[in-house]
Amino acid sequence: MSTTEAASPHGYIHRKDDYLKRLRRIEGQARGLQRMVEDEKYCIDILTQVSAMTKALQSVALGLLDEHMSHCVVEAAAAGGSEAEQKLREASEAIARLVRS
Repeated sequence: MSTTEAASPHGYIHRKDDYLKRLRRIEGQARGLQRMVEDEKYCIDILTQVSAMTKALQSVALGLLDEHMSHCVVEAAAAGGSEAEQKLREASEAIARLVRS
């Protein structure tokens, strides 16, 4: 754990309950999708639900990325040095993964 992480919690902590609520809702959507396949529902209806679940996951990811940028990256940039470079690289790689998905 770096000194920045030891000094303060992760940026999303103040919204942890909101993220957990959203993730539980997404978990329910995944179970619903399983039931739809088990019940042999219409393909397009399943795809519509997959799209909704994908958007919900993307929303969580973008929120976490925003929290990371405004908390972790800003604090590391203020401290400077190799940790700042690492946090910027991590953020850039996370953005690239989100764009590819």
